[in-house]
Amino acid sequence: MNAPTPVEWRISDTFTAYPEAVAGMEQQVAGISSGDAGEQVWLVQHPPLYTAGTSANDDDLLDAHRFPVFQAGRGGEFTYHGPGQRVGYVMLDLNQRGRDVRQFVRDLEEWMIVTLSSFSVNGERRDGRVGIWVDRGRHGGLPGKEDKIAAIGIRLRRWVSFHGVSLNVCPDLSHYEGIVPCGISQHGVTSLRDLGIDATVEEVDVALKAAFERVFDRATVTPSLV
Repeated sequence: MNAPTPVEWRISDTFTAYPEAVAGMEQQVAGISSGDAGEQVWLVQHPPLYTAGTSANDDDLLDAHRFPVFQAGRGGEFTYHGPGQRVGYVMLDLNQRGRDVRQFVRDLEEWMIVTLSSFSVNGERRDGRVGIWVDRGRHGGLPGKEDKIAAIGIRLRRWVSFHGVSLNVCPDLSHYEGIVPCGISQHGVTSLRDLGIDATVEEVDVALKAAFERVFDRATVTPSLV
């Protein structure tokens, strides 16, 4: 494998329309594949919307008229994106990082777990459930109650990744009521604010970058605002 090149961090400071995000990812992935662009992590917030992954069940869209619905092309089922949620689009060249999809997903999970630990939140994996979960009993809630705080959904093209992760910082959790999030009805969703942690999206960005460098062990370049 060639020596790693710096990963660019792109941070959008205004809401990004979902079609714009998809077009941006498509362009970046094509550039990575052709050798004309480098790896990139793009942090965005979206206006309220739902996205359907390739495994989405139509019955899990409970209110199709509440927010716009987009076919995402990523793995997974229905999820929500909106203000107060940091979405991280991860465009990495797995040709240079080992063509191991399972390990890549575990690294994304670990990225979320390490980020959450910066805010004294114990994020956990669960067998058979994608994403990162919080045991509410550890945070002053009912023992045994588990809520999802971070979602993961990726797509690969020629071993270049896109789509990625979303972490709930301070979204309106009632917006999830229009879907069955990720097809799981027996558990809920949470956020840092819901857990009593008053963190800003900007503070989460700092934690995300530090955790990414720790997990993926790659140099990064100075973030650019767009």
